[in-house]
Amino acid sequence: MSWWEVDEQWRVLERGGGAFADLRTAQRFLDRLRQELPASGHFAAEGRWQAQFDGRTFDVSWPLDEDRPEGRSRGLAVEVEAPAAGGRRYAAFADFADFAPAAAFLRDRAGRYLWANHAYAHLYGTTPERIVGRHIEDFDSPADAAQFRALDQEILGRGKPVRHTLSYQRADGGTGQAAGHRFPVQENGQTCVAGIYVDITEHTRAMHQRREAEENLHALRDHSGLPCVLLSAGGRIEQASTAAAELFRTPLPELLGRRAHTLLAATPDLGQLRRRWSGLIARRVRRVETSVVLLDAQGRRRRARLHLTTVGRSADRATHVWAVVTHQSLAHEAHPALTPAQIRILSLLAEGSSNGEIATSLKLSRQTVDYHLSRLRELLGAATRPALVARAYVLGILAPDAWPPRSATATHPLSST
Repeated sequence: MSWWEVDEQWRVLERGGGAFADLRTAQRFLDRLRQELPASGHFAAEGRWQAQFDGRTFDVSWPLDEDRPEGRSRGLAVEVEAPAAGGRRYAAFADFADFAPAAAFLRDRAGRYLWANHAYAHLYGTTPERIVGRHIEDFDSPADAAQFRALDQEILGRGKPVRHTLSYQRADGGTGQAAGHRFPVQENGQTCVAGIYVDITEHTRAMHQRREAEENLHALRDHSGLPCVLLSAGGRIEQASTAAAELFRTPLPELLGRRAHTLLAATPDLGQLRRRWSGLIARRVRRVETSVVLLDAQGRRRRARLHLTTVGRSADRATHVWAVVTHQSLAHEAHPALTPAQIRILSLLAEGSSNGEIATSLKLSRQTVDYHLSRLRELLGAATRPALVARAYVLGILAPDAWPPRSATATHPLSST
């Protein structure tokens, strides 16, 4: 037991009892009690409560004494056994959360801190010892303090926990965000408010930056005019530009989820593309450039220059591949595949060679060259030599970016890096 009489500055004037061995310890005890003063600055008449000090529990009474000298006050503290687990339900929580990375606190109805862990104090650039006994307004702006008090009152009124995300003013002046739970607890016979929160400021900022990057990518993808699609490792379309939907004459929602191989015509170079695709997914190569024949919803074909680039990684496999079309021919109905000799004749014809020069270059007779040219005019629907060359280019048979003229499938041999 200990009794005391103190002045207005809480300096010990008289004391007695054996609860504290020396004056210094008694003064520390009274300083701790002073931190627990309610907002009014004094305890109620015949006030009585429990206080924790140096691992000990005291029943404290602060009776009014009309006979005491002016400017002095008296009190009594009796050491008792620690309350049962039911009377201090937050103790285990406090012990666990004291050094947890999540910020946690306990406040009474008046908004006074009874406990805070290191993570919570770090948010305000201070220590738990400097938080306990002070009020919300001592650390937060008026707007934030009003918000937090309103949340406390909601918990006290409902008596149920609430999970939410809130904004607050950080010690560095910036705005922070935290997500967590706020819930009621019993402490010394009164209902208080506890909370545990995780600071998600950096996470929120990173997600915002990611959304901005995705929006910029989508804008670039859609306004570049290039047909492009994002493919899964299994070859399914997950994203597509509006230009891709126009190229395949398919509504964009119907294009998403479709298998990419259903948009490719069965041509001799398709097998080589499949082998290169396997190399991309296995990350043996990162980029591939090739020529393919695309098939639209009306069954028309067009040859295209296709660039494939891996993105994302899971273990040793690529998770996605961007496919971009940089050049494309005129759409046309399917026609019989041209022989290597016919393509070579078209190349020499586009170069300006005469029928005789073509025959000499390919070691063919003049009659054989004439036959092939006649057959090509029939296959490609061209009446003259200039029209035949023009059709060879617009149909993607000859590469538009190569000289001397070459086959579109051989201009850029299937390359990878």
